[in-house]
This record gives sequence, C-alpha cells and structure tokens, in this order.
Amino acid sequence: MNFLENIFAQLEAANNTPVLQELRDGQAVPVTGRELLKRVGQARAFIAARGLKKGDRCALLAHNGTEWVALDLAIMAEGVMVVPLYARQAPSELAAMMKDCSPALIWCGDVALRDGILQVWPDAPPQYLFDEIFSNARASVNGNPQLADSDPVTVIYTSGTSGEAKGVILTAGNVGHMLGCTSGRLDLLMENKAGQDRVFHYLPFCFAGSWIMLLTCLQRRSLLTLNTDLGKLAGEMRTAAPDYFLNVPALLERMRKAVDEQLWKTGGLALAIYSRAKGAWIRERDGRVRLSDTAWLVLANAMIFPTIRKKMIGGNLKALICGSAPLNVDTQLYFNMLGIPVLQVYGLTETTAICTMDDPRHVEPGRVGPAISGIEMKFGENDEIMVRGPNIFPGYWNRPQETAKSLRDGWFHSGDQGEVDAAGSWRIIGRIKNLIILGSGHNIAPEPIEEELLRNLPGAQQAVLVGNGRGYLSVIVTGSVTREQVQAAVEAVNPQLPHYKQVRAFHVHADPFSIENGLLTANGKLKRDLIAARLQSEIEEMYAVKQAS
Repeated sequence: MNFLENIFAQLEAANNTPVLQELRDGQAVPVTGRELLKRVGQARAFIAARGLKKGDRCALLAHNGTEWVALDLAIMAEGVMVVPLYARQAPSELAAMMKDCSPALIWCGDVALRDGILQVWPDAPPQYLFDEIFSNARASVNGNPQLADSDPVTVIYTSGTSGEAKGVILTAGNVGHMLGCTSGRLDLLMENKAGQDRVFHYLPFCFAGSWIMLLTCLQRRSLLTLNTDLGKLAGEMRTAAPDYFLNVPALLERMRKAVDEQLWKTGGLALAIYSRAKGAWIRERDGRVRLSDTAWLVLANAMIFPTIRKKMIGGNLKALICGSAPLNVDTQLYFNMLGIPVLQVYGLTETTAICTMDDPRHVEPGRVGPAISGIEMKFGENDEIMVRGPNIFPGYWNRPQETAKSLRDGWFHSGDQGEVDAAGSWRIIGRIKNLIILGSGHNIAPEPIEEELLRNLPGAQQAVLVGNGRGYLSVIVTGSVTREQVQAAVEAVNPQLPHYKQVRAFHVHADPFSIENGLLTANGKLKRDLIAARLQSEIEEMYAVKQAS
C-alpha cells in the first residue's frame, strides 16, 4: 500500500470525524474524513477532465487551507507531480520556478495570486482558481492511486540562499518512508493517550517539513487545526489546545520575549518569583546552585510556570517540535524550565525534510537527535554530514550537474557541518558554503559566533559575519541596537574565542534583512552573498576604518 492509499484508507475510516479545521474569525470550520475525500474526488475529476498525463507538473499557489490539502492529494492521486509554491514570495521569483519546471496548469487560491503571476508572465500556462473546482457540485473520481515507490510525486523548490532555487524531486517511496518515521516518533510522544492527536499548524504547506507534518497528521487521523491569519497566531494556539505542533525558532524566540515583557509589565510577586526562578534554573544548569534556589523553583512550578504554559499554548501541550533553522540552546532550555519539552528535527528538502529527530524519551538540549530509522549518516571532508537511505531524493529537476555534485557514490552531501556524540545524537555547526576563509587560511563557521553575539544583543534581528580573504572578522548587525550595545556584545564574546575568530569591527544596519527586500529566502535563511554585495561599501568602510586606526 503506497502512502496515498494509506491516507485515503484512514480518511475513509475517519468518516464523520473531523480531521481538519480552519480557524476563521475565531470560529472553527471543521472538515470530516468523508468531506475531505469528497473534495479530493471533485478535484480529481477536474484534473482528469483537463487531459493531464502521468508525469505532468501542476503548480499549486495558495495559502494554507482545506482546499489546498484536497487539491494536493488529488494532483498526486492522478499521477501528476505537484509543485507547491510560497504564496508570499515575489511573483518574479515564482514565475522563474514555474518556467523552470514547465507546469501544465497553475492552481491559484485567489485572484490576487493569479494576477500577480500574469503581470510578470503574461504567457503563463492556464490558471484555475480554487472556486472553479470546489464551488459547484461535480462528479467525483475515486479509486486508489496507482503509485510505485519510484514514481515522482512532487517538485519542491529549495530556498536558494546562494543563487537560483533548485527543484527537488521526491518520490512516493521517499514520502512513504518518512511518514513511517515521523509517525513512529509521535507514537513515543503520545504514548498512552486515548483519542485523536490535536495538532496546530501555521507553517506554509509548500515547505517540505510542513508538508510532511500535514501528511503525517492525515495518516494518523489527527485533528489538524489550521491557522489562516498570522496576526491571530497567539490566540489561535490557545483555542486549538494542541498536543504538539511544528515551529520555527523565530516564533519560539518571540514567545519567550513576550512572556518576559508581560511579566515586567505586571510586576509584583509574580515577577519576583519568575525572575528568581530563572536565575536559579540557570545556576542549576551551570552547577552553581545556591541554597535558596530549590525554593524559588518549587514556588515557580506551583504558582507561575503552569499559568504561563496555559496562557501561552493551552493546557494539553506535550511538546513543541522545532526545525528549519538552528534553535538557540538558551531558548530550548527556557521552555524546558517552563515544563515544555522542545523536540528538534534536522533535515533538508533533499532528505524528504528530515534526517534526525529527537527521541521524546531522551532530549539533549542543543542537539537535534539521532538519525531516523533506516538511514545512515557519516562525515565527509570538513566534517560535512553525508546521508544515505530511502529518504534521499533522486535528483534535482532538470539539473543533472547539480544532482551529480550532491549525490556521489550513493551518499547525499548535505553541505552542513556537524558533530555526533557517543549516543548518536547530532549537533549542526553550520553550512560548509558559509565558511569564512581568512587571509591567514583559517576556516571559520560563522553561525556559532553569530548566535553568541545575538544572545548578547536582545534588540538585534540578525548578525552576519564577513571576512573572506581578509585579515580578521567583522559583523553586520541589524535591528534596534546602538553602537555601544554592539561594542559591549563584541567585548563579551571575544574573550571566549581564539584570536582568529574574534570580531574586530562592526556595522549597525537599522533595516533588518527580510523576504521583501530580497535578503532572506522564503523560509527565512540569510542570502549571504547578496547581503555582502548590497552592503559592499559598508563592508569596505569597516575594513578601511580599522586599518587606518
């Protein structure tokens, strides 16, 4: 049974049980297993009537919603490859991806998205709005999808931090293996719980990890609650009262800061207990326990932390799941202090989103867990992580040379630097291609230093190290910070580092790097080469001033 047959069987078994619900204006709009299958059937009939054949591509451009889910399943069930696209991305970038994969049709969630594409690509293939598929009663196409493990089911475009985005082909076998692994880890988390898993979801389905979570929930017959307005995220998290949900580090950082700010405003006894308990927690982690620390932690666990948990996420949460970018270890420890485990996941689109996942029974802060079942991981040159197994993609769309670079001798070269402990738990250090090579020949991974600087700069948005071919490192800092604050952070961090890793100059850039100004990828990663090019004069000035002094 392929993964789609399994999902359809689970939806049939769910029948009158809600499996999806959208939150709109504070109200839940549920969809049962039977209703979702009906919508999938409608979409399959619509697709079949367009004369598409196996192996054709269909672009899917829309915000999250039950119709997105139905159309995604329908496209794959008809043997067509779905190309999910990020609705917030610039139309010119979206058009470039679609021109690359030559879709037969483009499915758009609304008129604005369709018109945005037509403005930059007047000769685009036929476009259809969701309303045209689902607004009227239509005949349904049912039956089990005939998919072999080797059949490609999707092309997901990578972020493109250093250039043009590449389309990653994933097969039915890749996805089926991954769903077995994710469901197995969730079984450990949800051990002894009766009834449906309750899951909240806000991340765009076009990202591989988010999509795998969606399919996992459908296979498990979970109740997946979809956020449709990021401005209402905090309230909807509480409304959904989830058992777990997938996150990016940026949200967890914002949640942490929001709690601190609220308690500072509240003041009084609550703030006093909270502040002292935080200090006690940190000292306990560092092995510097004071006599009074236990008392403060007992008080906080009885009076403060349960209230924070309930107001933040509701009363059912068993764990937060976090991926897509490195999570600051202090943030992970902070949620642990509140009694909320944070489980980390590491992977790339090319690995069907996941290589490692934390085991809920043993979480090591700062690490991303052991390799998932059935795959091998080892080190290559410069401690590059290499992966082999049934989760590895067969290649990039229409890029044989890029495929050959990444897949060598059966191993996928991830481009990430890592380390692994004796228990098999991995830690990600940084990206190989981000390595800064000083004029002295020293190779430096920028990410750990950037993370430490940001830890000492609460008002900063980003820190970007530069220095390729130079005599020393400099840093660009964005956000609401002063030069004095940056200088203090540099002076706090430098003594911990060897001389060649110390930061000697800095530039404060008020405007944060963003998707809108083209300096972040669609999933929030720094476009380092573009940042260096756009701020070339500022970088040259840093080095000229330092050398002159």
